[in-house]
Amino acid sequence: MEETALDPLLAKAAGAVDGEGAPPGGPSAQAAAMRVNEKYSTLPAEDRSVHIINICAIEDIGYLPSEGTLLNSLSVDPDAECKYGLYFRDGKRKVDYILVYHHKRASGSRTLARRVQHGDTAPGARSVKQDHPLPGKDRPLEAGSPEPPMDYHEDDKQFRRDEYEGNLLEAGLELERDEDTKIHGLGFVKIHAPWNVLCREAEFLKLKMPTKKMYHINETRGLLKKINSVLQKITDPIQPRVAEHRPQTMKRLSYPFSREKQHLFDLSDKDSFFDSKTRSTIVYEILKRTTCTKAKYSMGQGEGRKKDSALLSKRRKCEQYGITSLLANGVYSAAYPLHDGDYEGENVEFNDRKLLYEEWARYGVFYKYQPIDLIRKYFGEKIGLYFAWLGVYTQMLIPASVVGIIVFLYGCATVDENIPSMEMCDQRHNITMCPLCDKTCSYWKMSSACATARASHLFDNPATVFFSVFMALWAATFMEHWKRKQMRLNYLWDLTGFEEEEDHPRAEYEARVLEKSLRKESKNKEKRRHIPEESTNKWKQRVKTAMAGVKLTDKVKLTWRDRFPAYFTNLVSIIFMIAVTFAIVLGVIIYRISTAAALAMNSSPSVRSNIRVTVTATAVVINLVVIILLDEVYGCIARWLTKIEVPKTEKSFEERLIFKAFLLKFVNSYTPIFYVAFFKGRFVGRPGDYVYIFRSFRMEECAPGGCLMELCIQLSIIMLGKQLIQNNLFEIGIPKMKKLIRHLKLKRQSPPEYEEHVKRKQRYEVDYNLEPFAGLTPEYMEMIIQFGFVTLFVASFPLAPLFALLNNIIEIRLDAKKFITELRRPVAVRAKDIGIWYNILRGVGKLAVIINAFVISFTSDFIPRLVYLYMYSQNGTMHGFVNHTLSSFNVSDFQNGTAPNDPLDLGYEVQICRYKDYREPPWSEHKYDISKDFWAVLAARLAFVIVFQNLVMFMSDFVDWVIPDIPKDISQQIHKEKVLMVELFMREEQGKLQLLDTWMEKERKKDEPSNNHSPRAGPDSLGGGPAPDQTYHGGVL
Repeated sequence: MEETALDPLLAKAAGAVDGEGAPPGGPSAQAAAMRVNEKYSTLPAEDRSVHIINICAIEDIGYLPSEGTLLNSLSVDPDAECKYGLYFRDGKRKVDYILVYHHKRASGSRTLARRVQHGDTAPGARSVKQDHPLPGKDRPLEAGSPEPPMDYHEDDKQFRRDEYEGNLLEAGLELERDEDTKIHGLGFVKIHAPWNVLCREAEFLKLKMPTKKMYHINETRGLLKKINSVLQKITDPIQPRVAEHRPQTMKRLSYPFSREKQHLFDLSDKDSFFDSKTRSTIVYEILKRTTCTKAKYSMGQGEGRKKDSALLSKRRKCEQYGITSLLANGVYSAAYPLHDGDYEGENVEFNDRKLLYEEWARYGVFYKYQPIDLIRKYFGEKIGLYFAWLGVYTQMLIPASVVGIIVFLYGCATVDENIPSMEMCDQRHNITMCPLCDKTCSYWKMSSACATARASHLFDNPATVFFSVFMALWAATFMEHWKRKQMRLNYLWDLTGFEEEEDHPRAEYEARVLEKSLRKESKNKEKRRHIPEESTNKWKQRVKTAMAGVKLTDKVKLTWRDRFPAYFTNLVSIIFMIAVTFAIVLGVIIYRISTAAALAMNSSPSVRSNIRVTVTATAVVINLVVIILLDEVYGCIARWLTKIEVPKTEKSFEERLIFKAFLLKFVNSYTPIFYVAFFKGRFVGRPGDYVYIFRSFRMEECAPGGCLMELCIQLSIIMLGKQLIQNNLFEIGIPKMKKLIRHLKLKRQSPPEYEEHVKRKQRYEVDYNLEPFAGLTPEYMEMIIQFGFVTLFVASFPLAPLFALLNNIIEIRLDAKKFITELRRPVAVRAKDIGIWYNILRGVGKLAVIINAFVISFTSDFIPRLVYLYMYSQNGTMHGFVNHTLSSFNVSDFQNGTAPNDPLDLGYEVQICRYKDYREPPWSEHKYDISKDFWAVLAARLAFVIVFQNLVMFMSDFVDWVIPDIPKDISQQIHKEKVLMVELFMREEQGKLQLLDTWMEKERKKDEPSNNHSPRAGPDSLGGGPAPDQTYHGGVL
């Protein structure tokens, strides 16, 4: 059977070698070839030329090629007819997807394709590309000619491409190849999905498509209708001029596509029924599902090839190459759908890409709403949901920014009425503070920290507590608002019944499974080889062999034992990376301590008076640079750690990558801030008994006004720096730099090459030069980190929402411009939510409540002030609070070598210096021990944390409970759609029954004449024979 199947192939290969132009095999074979070529041809026969895959080395192939051919049609003005690559050469079939591959045109190698002119059937007609020897054939070489080099690797890739493209043709896709491009060394395969394939795949994928049935969307009535109309008029100037964005009163009923129920759908315009996004999605599903199961050559040569022959035969049985595997193995270099056309320039045909650029991707429309429906139509639901979420987040930042500005202005208005800062600035109090470092630092006046104390009040005032509670409720409201928006989009985008199916296994996973199955098979063979056969019980041996075969054929999966080394590597690597982050923070701490000591020795009074500001600012800048660098490193490490885990599906890979990247970047971004908020100044010790790092560096102290001001500086610089440098400068500057480098390279080329490049390229050539889409993980990640800055430490920086709002206004247009102008068009992916990011947002929101409770309680002076006001104040005011928070120290109790070198720096001898702590005075019986005031303040702080946390959590859960996840009007519309769908099918069934009844009635009426004549025929026949006309009146004989 196999020999007979290969006979036509052998004849065709022999004909190719002999140089015959017509298909071998006689007139019938020629007619069959003509029918195949007519099926995929695009031009009249006299202008047509087709690439036919010429299969050689048949002994290594073992398969029959499909009845398809790859087209390479020629026309007089092909670029104009195919709209510069958007269509096939016939100008009618739209290009739905592009496959790109590298090809070599070496003189010593053989080309796998040959050209056949349909009109040239003479036996002597030869192809122009057949003068080279073919691999796998022992064709004699000319005398003196060297043996041509053979690249087994490239030939194997070509073979896989041929087989894969043949399988695509068998799947119903239509292909056209273009190797004569302006990009040297690249070939393009254009893919078109015909109508029958689109219908078949839409039914498989259960795509909801609009039917002919339309219904009215329920509109609000009464007062709400008037309010909505007023709001529409007010917001009309900021609405994008896009048809999809206008409020609609009618909606088409949607139903999963079915070929049996095509009459339900509006198929008046089949070309636009499936839009470009849906067509590319369908083709991509076919590309993933279609496999290439054979490899022509093993990777080795000589002895290696002999040793790998058994492995190759197993690979042919086990390994499958989908498009993901082929891309990973370099068989194809790229695969992508095309953009709809150009977005700028003269005489550009209007398209969705151009409309999105004008109404969405330009910075001049920053004040407008996003055309979310058009974004979804062009890029798919997953990207549409990202920009919808980003828009909702940005809108919700507006009220948070307004409240934050009010809180900041309240602090500015009351700074002159703040008694503690006034006491610190009053030089009449003459409070002498203990040195900030050993030896080099001297005593200093508290009034010198006046500016820091006044600035601290801007952020450390009673309004910040209110703002922390507000932001916790804001986060809960934001999450609920997004859930409602998501449900509304699911209804409008016909995703209400959509359930994500399991993805195809990744190429790396399949390779590991193959490796495991081959190891398992080889081990079993070794066991069977060493075990002697039991001659006495051959039947038992046969049963064991059969059972072993059954086990080998079971589905092989990767278990936790297979992944244990990867899991262990992940755990050790993540712990190591976190330790590196902590070590860098410790290094910055040492830098701050040593720099402060060095600046204290400076002779300039201005330098010594600004030691804190200088050290803090420079240390934060160092932290910022380290954070930006480590973010890039940690992103690469997280991807590598996820790869070695070998997740089965792309969804699992993405979720694991997100978790690792978020964990590492969270620790990297927030560790310096956590240090300032909760650790700086907590483990200092006291004068005479300080805590030292490495026995040399004394731990830092907070300023008399507390560490909140320094926390504010740290948070603001890191947040603004990351947004400005990492998010905006990198995203704007790097693409511009790449474009500049490409332009300079082109200018250095020879004039003919430069002129060739300047000529208008095909659409697929232009899109190939764009950056490939790398997923939404980086976009989400930077926004989630920003969300953490806005919520986690908002008590110390009320202006964080304002800066996040300003950044996001730019970020939306920046991302839009990147997607429209700089990236290849992504494959549209259906999704009904934002996935794991929602859970991360909820976790950050819950963590923000706890962190803000501790910031207010332990970092700010809010609780000590309340304790002093209600327990220790003599007159019910804050007078004396600063003195109450300071302890006394006798300078004679300094340890040897730690006292100031210049004790008379202030102009007088100091006997007692003050430091910020709750300790007993030196004249007490238990001098320098912790006082009762410390325990009272600590108890109040802990009580505040418990009350604040539980109260805010309860309020957040209450907001979650009060606001329904699904808007009432949307739930009503979903119910209405179900009722209308049932009515539609009931009406259809009734129509079918009526049609059936009508048909049966007609049949019954036809039967009635026959039944009426039958009784008469009985007596007549008995009376002497049938009547002459009975034969003509009978209905059914």
